[in-house]
Parts: sequence; structure tokens; C-alpha cells
Amino acid sequence: MRRTGATIVAATLLGSLLAAAPPAAADAGFTSAYRTIPGHGGTPLKALVYQPKGKDRFPLVVMPASWSLFHAEYAGAAARFAKAGYGVVAYTSRGFWDSEGRIEIAGRPDVGDISRVVDWALAHTRADRTRIGAAGISYGAGISLLGAAHDSRIRAVSAMSGWASLADSLYQNQTVNEQAALALLTLGHITGDPGEDFLTVQDGWVKDQFGTALKLAEIRGAAHYVDRLNRNRPAIMLANGWQDGIFPPAQYVDFYHRLKVPKRITLQAGDHGTAEALGALGLPNTTWTETLHWFDRHLRGRANGIDAKGPVALKPNNGGPWAYFPTWKGQADRVKRHPLPARRIRITGGVNTVADSGLLEATGIAAQAGIHWTIRPGQVNRKHAFVHRTPALKRPTVVSGSPVLRAKVTPSTRSTTLFAYLYDEAPDGKARLITHAPYTFRDATPGKPQSLTLTLQPIRWRLPATHRLTLVIDTVDLRYRTTTPKNTHLTLHPTSLTLPLT
Repeated sequence: MRRTGATIVAATLLGSLLAAAPPAAADAGFTSAYRTIPGHGGTPLKALVYQPKGKDRFPLVVMPASWSLFHAEYAGAAARFAKAGYGVVAYTSRGFWDSEGRIEIAGRPDVGDISRVVDWALAHTRADRTRIGAAGISYGAGISLLGAAHDSRIRAVSAMSGWASLADSLYQNQTVNEQAALALLTLGHITGDPGEDFLTVQDGWVKDQFGTALKLAEIRGAAHYVDRLNRNRPAIMLANGWQDGIFPPAQYVDFYHRLKVPKRITLQAGDHGTAEALGALGLPNTTWTETLHWFDRHLRGRANGIDAKGPVALKPNNGGPWAYFPTWKGQADRVKRHPLPARRIRITGGVNTVADSGLLEATGIAAQAGIHWTIRPGQVNRKHAFVHRTPALKRPTVVSGSPVLRAKVTPSTRSTTLFAYLYDEAPDGKARLITHAPYTFRDATPGKPQSLTLTLQPIRWRLPATHRLTLVIDTVDLRYRTTTPKNTHLTLHPTSLTLPLT
């Protein structure tokens, strides 16, 4: 009944979109149709198929839908690509909405699906088998990357707000991303039919065995197949928001470093999927415009200048122009190591303070609008947190890259979670969150000092003169699951904060 209801909703929404599509499609010189495509094992997948009119063969772009969404998610972008001369097959991923099968969390059937969709397009459209690309947001991004690793026919990819490693995304530094996991699991139940592996992951989340459950996800990330990608050599464009709360950018940056293919990475303000969502609907959007240019360059061989810019494209999270760099390390002129107070701080753990990373999606969307998560560090309860403020800056500075915190930590329990936040504090005492990272010690020896090297999420942030950097460390964040029991103690001896600056 759930599948039937979902199909009715999907068909209603699709009908509304297609009702207006024929005149536009006719004027633009392309056709659109709703089709059923046999996926891996013959599983029926529902798709929107766009084809330029004429007799010539065209480059093909396959677009797997995002988690809990369906093919019409890309209706606007697909029409734009078709108008530019591309064939597009946008399909609902198996297990969701009007496609059959069960949710496999980007398992082997999902990887097989993208190849079967390519097979179908080559057999039923004028698609050119030598010019095939894949593009998607979120779940569609991850499946596109996996498809390129397993199917050498895919020559170019644009992976937006996606993942290369599910474990490094949802279980960052052995810490459960509570808001993200809950959102994904809930949406999976509402919009699709969970498969066995889905239920295994869900069970691990419930029992606080998430790390063990996610081991089955290793093969479900492109990071596991870098060698295959480097052999196949598809051109790969990665795009993400600085504050992506589901697939944070650090795991994309690590993946980017390991690729030895034509590649590009773009990072800008936004949360999961928010930087490119409007472009999927066909509205003006930088990421989708560059995706089209990326495919024009690598599927059509057009010298359109996208390679003339540095492959690392970064837009400050708090506003400012795009900056382009030849390498990731090239974005920073210098690395400055700030020594931290040579003293030990004993805090009471398991108690929340005003320091926090914000709410999934809401915080990143607000940042796109120039509204940033703000606290007053003076209100942070020092009984439950460590606070350190640098001297005020004498000139404007840009933090660009990944700050690194080094410390000694002595927990009083076997499992302890802590959170490090870096703030931009203004002279009036208000501080905007720049970046953060969680860390969980599991199976530690109570009373024994533990060495900590914690790399915060990468960022590009403009700091005005007279502002200062403020570091806060505490043990509770509403976005994550903390393992620190309430009213236990934690001894901190932070030693340094290393900052990439320009």
C-alpha cells in the first residue's frame, strides 16, 4: 500500500510537470517521455527520457535520483541539457517511489542499474556510446561515481553533495551523526521499501553499533574504487557545500587527492543539496552551469575555458568572490601554529553549552543567505567547556583549508565524545561558527592520557581586522550522539591549533 500511494503521488507530481512540458519541449527542439527501464535483474525502474530532435547521435547523461526523491527532481536540468543537445535519462533509484525493488543503499544492484540504464538508452535512443556522462545530487552523486568505477563507458561525472565514504560521512571520527542518520532512515521508510542492508544499518544505529553496521558500506563508496577510477579515467567534478550536514566536505577532499584523472572540486556556502537544488529545477545555478560546461569539455571536446581556471574552486562561506587554485594546498600562503595555554583543564562532561554546530539543513541554508550560527563565547560555561581566544587580528585574514587541533585528553570513562568549534569573534563579543569536528574515544582506559590530532572540516572564511579566533571544546552537540556520560570528568590539555591562512 505504501508503494501504491507513493506511486500515485509521484504520478500526480509528474503529471503536473509534464502537463506544461510539451509546448516548452516542442519549442526547444526536444521531446520528453515517461518510460519503464529494466534495471539490474530486470527490476523495473521509472524514468524521464529527454531527446533532442533530429537524426544525429547525441551525448548522453544519466541522472540517478537523490535519496527519497524521484526522476522529476531533475526535470528542469534535464530540459536545459536537452536544449543544449544532450540526451538525458533521469530515473528513480530502486526501492523508491515508482521504481520497483528495495532500497539497497547504493549496493551492487544500484551499480548494475546505472549500467542497465545506459544499455537501454543505447538501444532505444540515438545516444552516442562514446560520449556518456552521469550526474546527480546526493544519492545520485554517489551512484554516479560508483557507476563510473564499474562501467568504463561513463566518461564524465558531476557528483553534487555526494559521498565517497559513507563511514567518514555518517560516522566521522567514530561519532554518530544523529540528525543525518535519523533523517535518512526516516525518509527511507516513508518514500520506499527498505532492503536487508538498510535494516542492518538501522539496527546498528539503534543499538549504538553504527560503526560495525557501516562496515558493509565500504563497497558502497567510490573511495573504495579509486584504483578502478584511475584506470577508467573518467573526468570527475565534485561539488559540495561547506556545511553539508550529511556528507561533509572533508571526505570529498580526501577522495579528490587520491584521484589521478581529469578532476575538479568546488565548495561554497550551503548544506546538503542546497547549493544545487534550484539548478535541478532549471533555475540559474552556478553548479549546474559548470556541470554543463564540464560535460561540454569532456564529452564534446569543446575548449570552453573550464580547464583554464584552477581545478580547486572555492567561495568563502561568509561571502566573497570565487577563488581558483591549481592544487588544494595552493589555497593557503602559510600555515600558522597557535600554541595553546600550557595548562590542564578539568571539565564536567555530558552537559550541553551554548557552543553547537547547528541544525541539519537549516544552518547551511541560512549561511547561503548570509545568516550564520552565532553565540557569545562569554556565555560558554567554563565548568563544561574549554575556551581559548587568540589576540585580535591586525589585518584582514582568510582561513582557507582544514584547521588542526592537537591535545592530550584524559577521560574518566571508556567512551568519551568531544567537539571542537572554531569561531570568528567580533569586538562586540558575538561569534560566528567557522567550522567544527566531533571525536569519540571508544574503549579508552579511564585515567590514561590519550593523544588527539583532530582535523576540523575544511573551510574558506574571511576574517576582518580586529576580529579574533575563538576555540571551544565541549562534550555535547545536538547534531551528534555523545557517548560522554553526564557529570563525568574529562581532563583537557590542548597544545596547539594549526591554521592554514592567506
